[in-house]
Amino acid sequence: MSVKKIHPTLQGLAQSGFTLLEVLITLIVLAIGLLGLASLQSKIQLGQVESYQRAQAVLLLEDMVNRINTASLTTVGNPTAAPYVTGTTSALGVGDAQPTSCAGLAVGLARDQCEWSNALKGASEIKGTGNVGAMVSARGCVEQLQAENPAPTVCTPGIYRVSVVWQGLNQTVEPALLCAAGSGYGNGYRRVISTQLVIGLPSC
Repeated sequence: MSVKKIHPTLQGLAQSGFTLLEVLITLIVLAIGLLGLASLQSKIQLGQVESYQRAQAVLLLEDMVNRINTASLTTVGNPTAAPYVTGTTSALGVGDAQPTSCAGLAVGLARDQCEWSNALKGASEIKGTGNVGAMVSARGCVEQLQAENPAPTVCTPGIYRVSVVWQGLNQTVEPALLCAAGSGYGNGYRRVISTQLVIGLPSC
């Protein structure tokens, strides 16, 4: 019985070819892994920006709530936040008619609305010539959900909703709240946070 011998040169070529195939498979697997890592990194960055914008929105929401509470405490007679109501279609912030400087306005409603508007526009931090101290396309609304009624037999407090809206980066479910709903954010890109504010009646 004869045994066929492989020429040494051919044997070396066969081994080299198999090694190159292993390297090629390794490179393909590595490339797929790197592409997945790049996609993950992009999503992480978007998530960080979304989180930052939400944190900014919470600060601006609390700012207006504190302004309304302060104004209601200094009101003669029964306090009310009715003058602060903007409705959902006349939101303050980007695109409104508020002045860029609030220095000449008297302390109270006009100044509070002007300063909140500028804060929503990002005027607290400027880079070059642009305002970057707030979220993208930030706007704010104050709605009246229940009017105050100091009548002795009724005695219901005022209930208001303060909302902050901005442009998100990822498309999600469109929020039900209508603050700045027709301002061109695009379906699913409008972000809204809100809180309810109750104005009590000391006379009750």
